[in-house]
Amino acid sequence: MRVEARGLTFDVVVEGPEDGTPVLLLHGFPQDHREFEPMLPRLHAAGLRTYRYDQRGYAPGARPAEVSAYRLDEPVADAVAILDALGIEKAHVIGHDWGAQVGWLLASLHQDRVSTLTAVSVPHPRALALALRVRASQRARFAYMGVFRSRIAERLLLARDGLVLRQMMAAIGERARLYADAMREPGRLTGGLNWYRALDRQVLAGVGTIQVPTTYVWADKDPVVGLTAALRTADWVDADYRLVAFKGVTHWVPEEAPDALADAALARMGV
Repeated sequence: MRVEARGLTFDVVVEGPEDGTPVLLLHGFPQDHREFEPMLPRLHAAGLRTYRYDQRGYAPGARPAEVSAYRLDEPVADAVAILDALGIEKAHVIGHDWGAQVGWLLASLHQDRVSTLTAVSVPHPRALALALRVRASQRARFAYMGVFRSRIAERLLLARDGLVLRQMMAAIGERARLYADAMREPGRLTGGLNWYRALDRQVLAGVGTIQVPTTYVWADKDPVVGLTAALRTADWVDADYRLVAFKGVTHWVPEEAPDALADAALARMGV
């Protein structure tokens, strides 16, 4: 389904029972809407209607040239506009990586549009900011961001048939090649990297206490987010909250542990 929103064009994949409760799925970097495929059968069997799309920078019809167009408040506004275009008043939200960041902002700024939030891998921005201040180990985990924001990032990540991208996602096996190959499409990798380049701490600092029922899913082998940020996320949710910790799983939870993630999301949604 093609959706026009805020002057951009998004292809929204709609699946599941026609009368099902809506679930909005938000992907991260360097993946796209396909990262949720392994868990969809469980969601659909539970009677849920899923909506997923490639976010700005990834969708061919949604690649603004300006780096500022990738500040996090922009994809949040996209999500609201897409819900409006689809006639969806309120949805359960599942977001992974950058999609989790969009989910946190969406739940904070537009809580009337979010039934529940399942944030995967990336914690509440304020908890992460705290961990970055007090834990040198968390700062070390984020060293890669300087590379992703640099001018050499595209060349580095696409070299040798996307070797670095494929190595990053080695835990998901052959599916890593899906995303590495897609990044060779002109402009797509730059669009994805512009999320890092546009990162604005003031936007993240504006994310307040979440007032909707929330589950945060953290994996103990995730090289990006440490335990402090995971534990302190509870400080920023004033609603029913659960921290679900996966053992032996890395950053790529939707494809590494789709059934366990589906269980956590379904429990959060109460279905």
